[in-house]
Amino acid sequence: MRAPHPPYEQLADLPAYAVQPVPVAFEDANGHLNVRHYTGIASEGLDESLVPQGISQNWPAKGHACFSAEHHLVYLAEMRTGDMMSTRVRLLGRSERAVHALVYLLDDSHERLSFVMEEVFLHIDMETRRTAPWPEDVAAALDERIAEDARLPWEPDVSGSMGLR
Repeated sequence: MRAPHPPYEQLADLPAYAVQPVPVAFEDANGHLNVRHYTGIASEGLDESLVPQGISQNWPAKGHACFSAEHHLVYLAEMRTGDMMSTRVRLLGRSERAVHALVYLLDDSHERLSFVMEEVFLHIDMETRRTAPWPEDVAAALDERIAEDARLPWEPDVSGSMGLR
């Protein structure tokens, strides 16, 4: 059975990334954040959260990259122009070439969870453009972060439709 989504208060205790108001340019004809931007903002927050693990924005210049392999998306509450939003990340596990993560988009204006993105992403060697084992320093930093996140006082709300292979 799937764990329930953690409440806003627990998620708000995690470090915040991609903190910003919903811009007018992201609004759709329904007057709320357009569906295509939820994933982009969540991805931006995930990228920011990985910098301490050695995965920087300029990583491709160093011969490495992360490519998304799989997503599961859940939309829970609409966000409207001007609402403050932030991204929170929980790393679940790692294999030799992949990481499994949960990314939460919070509506901080209304103190609620708006969107959950479960993702598996891969380490890519940019010379071959194929998956490759994580560099040792990055792997160690990811393992440390995964262990830290495993100590959170709530169960991860995974979809059950994806995982590490």
